[in-house]
Amino acid sequence: MAARSGQANPEALDPDAVATIQGPDLETKPPKRRAPAGSCDCHLHIFGKPSEVPLNPRRSYTPAEATLEQAAAMHAVLGIERMVIVQPSPYGTDNDFERRQLKTLGDKGRGVAVIDIGATDAELDALRAAGFRAARFNLASGGGTALNELDALAARVGEQEWHLEIFIDAAHLSDLAPQLAKLPTGIVIDHMGLPDAELGPDQPGFQALLGLLAEGRTWVKVSAPYRIDTGPAPWPKADPFARALIGAAPERCLWGSDWPHTRPPGPMPNDGDLFDRLLAWTENDDQLLTTILVDNPARVYGF
Repeated sequence: MAARSGQANPEALDPDAVATIQGPDLETKPPKRRAPAGSCDCHLHIFGKPSEVPLNPRRSYTPAEATLEQAAAMHAVLGIERMVIVQPSPYGTDNDFERRQLKTLGDKGRGVAVIDIGATDAELDALRAAGFRAARFNLASGGGTALNELDALAARVGEQEWHLEIFIDAAHLSDLAPQLAKLPTGIVIDHMGLPDAELGPDQPGFQALLGLLAEGRTWVKVSAPYRIDTGPAPWPKADPFARALIGAAPERCLWGSDWPHTRPPGPMPNDGDLFDRLLAWTENDDQLLTTILVDNPARVYGF
């Protein structure tokens, strides 16, 4: 069967494919405290060897190998017990590699797929049975679903009782927010909406994100501060945005490592430093950490 548009062709592996980006820091620093029992990393990617996994011909990078075993070792240091694997743009709409990772994880894993509008009901049913609970709409990395298909995608997602996970920057979020508010399904915004650090929390796109949270159908991942502050850890320019989101709607916040940190705009982050930022944003409050790391993921992803 021919692959759909944007989907990797499993019959066309490239034995000469090599990574064009670096892999993660595998020496995870122990955090100042471990995560509470039942905690979930709500945003990470798993990659196979470039020559052994079908790649999206429209990809903007070729990933380095980053295995489930390496992710589990990182989580063991942090105290994380569950994970949500997000389909990355280099794999297009071919979710088979991610499906195999979820089979290994069993009930400790959930997936976020990238789907083709033309996917059949049977195909979506199979993804749900495999542990997928959302579809990703990627406006930031390229190679994803086209903007003019957002409403149709939301309708398909709603049929599965899934939500949409949207990767978008704040400059575009302010324009898209009215459309998002009318969609017939829940929404999760990646990486704090990628605000411009120099414009502060009053910028229109970030205010639009706060407005969506207040309406009660949107969640946000307080993740990837290094994509907001491109300097080294502890990324202080990201702090006002994370604190504003957690202060406004802690019951709508999720946390993700963003491992293995594809194409960081600054130095490669360490996941111990990233987890310590969440501890700082929550002022190490036990109940707040449990809300963000345990209760909210269980509600959103069905753990």
